[in-house]
Amino acid sequence: MFEVYIHVPFCLRRCGYCDFNTYTATDLGAGASRGNYANMVIREMKLTKQWQLDHGIEEPPVSTVFFGGGTPTILAARDLVAMLDAVRKIWSIAPDAEITTEANPDTVNEYYINELAAGGFTRVSFGMQSAVPHVLKTLDRTHTPANVAAGVNAANKAGLRSSVDLIYGAPGESLDDWRTSVTTAIDLGVNHISTYALTVEPTTKMGRQIAAGTLPKPNDDDEAAKYEIADDLFAAAGLEWYEVSNWARPGYESQHNLGYWRNVDWAGLGPGAHSHYNAVTEADHPQSASLTAPAGGGCPADAGLGVVSVSHGLRSWDIAHPRLWGTAINENRVPWADSETITPEENLEELIMLGLRLHEGLDLDRINRAINDAGMSSTPQTLRTVSVDQLAPMISEGLITVSDNHRVVPTRRGRLLNDAVIEQFFDFVGV
Repeated sequence: MFEVYIHVPFCLRRCGYCDFNTYTATDLGAGASRGNYANMVIREMKLTKQWQLDHGIEEPPVSTVFFGGGTPTILAARDLVAMLDAVRKIWSIAPDAEITTEANPDTVNEYYINELAAGGFTRVSFGMQSAVPHVLKTLDRTHTPANVAAGVNAANKAGLRSSVDLIYGAPGESLDDWRTSVTTAIDLGVNHISTYALTVEPTTKMGRQIAAGTLPKPNDDDEAAKYEIADDLFAAAGLEWYEVSNWARPGYESQHNLGYWRNVDWAGLGPGAHSHYNAVTEADHPQSASLTAPAGGGCPADAGLGVVSVSHGLRSWDIAHPRLWGTAINENRVPWADSETITPEENLEELIMLGLRLHEGLDLDRINRAINDAGMSSTPQTLRTVSVDQLAPMISEGLITVSDNHRVVPTRRGRLLNDAVIEQFFDFVGV
């Protein structure tokens, strides 16, 4: 599978809790402006495609496209459609592809959503966050619950699938407030809901307020209670958890996000976006380009290959600041800040971390192959394989279950203690 993620770094205003790579200015220099942004991303697509060809990467038609941010819908709908059309032209898109944009409820209306539907979008993910006015105010959100409902209704009329995102643990949010938000989201009739615990970064406005004592710090026990409330209410409404933070009716799971958790290939476009490739060929010809970006950022788009010597995984990330990102594109360079090889040991770690977040579970057979690929079975203290019997302590602690086809699935307790479950599994396999 191959996916495309497009980051749109513009926002109307910066929310107090937000630590994402976003900007409120309309023009950030070097062509990275709201009005010209689609053109810059399309140019990056062409550079990325050339880089793939130069490094022996032939991807299948794109299975999912996701526009995230920031606020993608701060751009004109025709700009989002133009970028989607370019993905179709440059890579081709599978007939049943999932095409999603995130949306701030304040920035869309029926006409906007109709234009997205006509342009090939299949799904809209609305940033709802809460249905309680004082919680929205604490989060610096300007929309109202009525805006969310209007957006979902417009998407339904246009034949698009809808999802909403919620945040729990905001300062001053009671259990009843959270219950109201969850039930309001369910009553919208959407088939997919994501919920995320509030993460407070010290450099954000909210982080500074908490440090100064003007807002209370989020409480782990409070957040755990709210997770359980959501899980119970979603289950009663027919929404099943399929990833630690995501619930959906069967068949309505986010295919794009599942691709991340299944470790497929994806190209990330836009300032700060990350890319991932499971197999990249590297050349031993002295004139071939390094897979790591040169000083100052950006990789030559026309780097040639010599004789192939190795194949490995790769992750890369774009230059974060839009002006510098735009400068690299204007100089005909893939706008990477840097990249790194994914070692077999790192691949094993990622398989464990991602698999233990999913309802489909962690494939033990795949993990055992990864252990051997990493050469870890050569050390006496490390198991050559992991058997179901050896997982008995984690099962008895109520953290995981193991299916008949050897898939390790976190229980609800395991989801609440997901980091600890992952660490325990790391210790168990010796990574």
